[in-house]
Amino acid sequence: MDLPRSFTIRESSHRVLNPITPEKLATMGRALRLPAGTTALDLCCGKGELLCTWARDHAVTGVGVDISTVFLDAARERAVELGVADRVAFRHDDAAGFVADEPVDLVACVGATWIGEGVTGTVELLDRSLRPGGLMLIGEPYWRLAPPDQATVEACYATEADEWRSLSDLVAHFNDLGWDVVEMVLADGDSWDRYVAAQWLNVRRWLDDNPYDELAPELRADLSESQIRYTRYLREYLGWGLFALMKR
Repeated sequence: MDLPRSFTIRESSHRVLNPITPEKLATMGRALRLPAGTTALDLCCGKGELLCTWARDHAVTGVGVDISTVFLDAARERAVELGVADRVAFRHDDAAGFVADEPVDLVACVGATWIGEGVTGTVELLDRSLRPGGLMLIGEPYWRLAPPDQATVEACYATEADEWRSLSDLVAHFNDLGWDVVEMVLADGDSWDRYVAAQWLNVRRWLDDNPYDELAPELRADLSESQIRYTRYLREYLGWGLFALMKR
């Protein structure tokens, strides 16, 4: 049970594995005014940047769950680097269906709502680990502009246009599910560049160092395709936001 190597190659230099910068992640941490000792569960935690930096900056404690052993090793190294290894732990497991042993104050799924087969199922899953009155964090794409054709839809990693919502429709959907949006931090063009464009250098350097690897042809083709997909479609049409929710 692990991620394909291609994911870890593309994101080898990244701290945050989503189109949000570390600065914007820190902005959300400050905005939430978390009390010291806040307990957290982060599903699909990646390299653990949310838990590790919020443990350092806001005295959060908690557990991150991810399927990638490479990312979890990086998360544990980050916890040691920031001096918070006694406050956070990381568990190798499938986040889909994962529920905390005890309810936590804050539960997060930042950019991986496929674990619940979409926003609705992920909200339901996260709610099972959350104490009454706690905070939920969801990271999710949305349409910045309505896609004009199917080519744009597919270039933005969807199969149908209604797979993503507009920003206002996404917020309305959270409300329809019985949750108030109490904070949000949105990606901008620079956030997207630092996530997607930074992958190109990672891949190119890996290709230079590993020209005969069995993955080299796939990543070589993906490098060229990704540049066109991103600059022609994704950066223009797809937004991304981190939303803090509280149940009514």
